[in-house]
Formats: sequence, C-alpha cells, structure tokens
Amino acid sequence: MQQAKGTSTSEVMKRNEPSARKIVFIDIDGTLVNDYGTVPSSAKLACQQARANGHLLFLCTGRSKAEIYDSIWEIGFDGLIGAGGGYVELGEQVLYHKKVQPQDVRHMVDFFNQHGVHFYLESNSALYASSGLRPQLERLIYGDMEHDPLAKQRMEQAPHPFIEGLTYGVTDLYKDDVNKVCFLESSLPFEVIQQEFSGKFEVIQCTVPIFGKDSGELMIPGIHKAIAIADVLEHLQESQADTLAIGDGMNDAEMLEYCAIGIAMGNAKPGLKAIADDITDTVEEDGLYKSFVKYGLIQEANQSLSS
Repeated sequence: MQQAKGTSTSEVMKRNEPSARKIVFIDIDGTLVNDYGTVPSSAKLACQQARANGHLLFLCTGRSKAEIYDSIWEIGFDGLIGAGGGYVELGEQVLYHKKVQPQDVRHMVDFFNQHGVHFYLESNSALYASSGLRPQLERLIYGDMEHDPLAKQRMEQAPHPFIEGLTYGVTDLYKDDVNKVCFLESSLPFEVIQQEFSGKFEVIQCTVPIFGKDSGELMIPGIHKAIAIADVLEHLQESQADTLAIGDGMNDAEMLEYCAIGIAMGNAKPGLKAIADDITDTVEEDGLYKSFVKYGLIQEANQSLSS
C-alpha cells in the first residue's frame, strides 16, 4: 500500500488504533467492483466482516438505485447514497429523492438526439437507453462483434451486467423521475456539452473510463456525496469524526475531504490521490480489503485471498 503525500507514519498509526464504531462510505465503480462489474471476493469478505464487527456501511455512488444489482446488495449494507448524492436510503426508509425538472429532461433528450450523442437516463425504476446506445456500449465493452469472433464470444460467455440492466426501445424518454443523465463520448466535445447546460446542471467527466474522455454526467446542481453524508450523519446522530470514505473518481473528492479518513484506491484519479489521507492498492490488488485491515475495521484473514 502507498501512503498519501503529507501523511506521516505516526498519523496513520494513530488513526489505526482501535476505536468506536465507524460509519464507512464506499464508492462502487473502481472501488467495490472492477471494470467488469465484478466484486472481488476480498472486498465482499471485508464488507461482511466489518458489519459483523458493528461498523455501519453505506454504498455512496454515482449509480442510481436501478443500477445496484443483487450481487452488490447481497453483500450487505446499511443504506445507499445514490445518484451522486441525490438519493438517500437508510434501510427501508427513503430520506430523500431529488429529481431533475421535466423541462430540463426534455432539453437534455432533445439536445443529445439532435447531436447524435448516445446517453441513458437514470431513475430509481430503470436506466433508460437512447436509440443507438447499445451498439456503442457493446463495441466499447466486447469489441467489434461484426469482424472479431472473439468479441462475440466474450459477449456470449460473459454478458456485462450493465448492458443487460439497461432498458431499451423506449420511444418516450421525457421521464418525470430522472436522477441524472450519463452520456458517452461522441464527436461533440465535452466542453460544448458543458457550455450548453451551464447554469442548469453540474456537468462532470464520467467516472467510467471505457465511456471515453469526452463522456460525462449531468447532475442536479448543489448535489454531491458529502452533502448526503452529512444528512445521513445528522439523521443517525453519528459523528463526522467516526467516518471513513473510500473511492477512486473525482466525484468522490468532496466525500474524501469531508470524512475523517479519506482513502483513494490505487487506480484512483491523480487529483483524488492528491487530496486523500491515504492511498491503498487497486481493486484487483485487494485495495478495499487492505484498507479495512489497516484502519482496524477487520482483522487480516489467515487464508490467502483470491479476487
């Protein structure tokens, strides 16, 4: 594991001393799951052991609820901060759900269709795909299936849960329960899209690298993970001093800065590593598990880990 710049060994050791129950906020993509949507066995073990030890674990993700698959829920969590902070669920209770205004949804749909940008609308009920999105996603994830037999084989043998989880063929995309919108890279530069929606949306770079450098997300302004975390703590009457967060993308920046301990994955963006209290290993190198051991949430297992 790497130690973050500016964090002394004594500071790290002090934080690693046994303490009261922690409230842990965990990003999903690039943190809990790898690029193929798979949760390493070490991460699953770490989460389950931490909860068994009395710590509270919350998913804290840019994903909407419809994209939290059973394979993730079955690990066991105490709640969900979804849509980058726009939706908060504690057990069976919905704390709040902030939605995009209908006129803004119409603006997004019309603009992207006009300029040939493929996108999907995120709601709690479903992820609604634009026309033409699936072929682009399949090329990005599997390869050229028309000319590469191995690409088609990859699709048949290991269908990606994200592609399978989208809803296709919906002609009316003027939905009234949209949390946010994700768009894939196109011929239209990111800056042009950012300018188009300036003042109406927070337009950020997408946290899924395979979508392309000019891909992005349109979010309701004034929403981010740290605000939602503060609301969760207030509702639970828990202390900010007992929080720990772990993530890999720049949409995790506020979360890592707000929580008492902010950990960046080894595969995190350079900007996130620069502000993190600590840097663990990558998803494939059992980074989440190692950080849980380091900060005393769990004890290291005797048996070898397999991702």
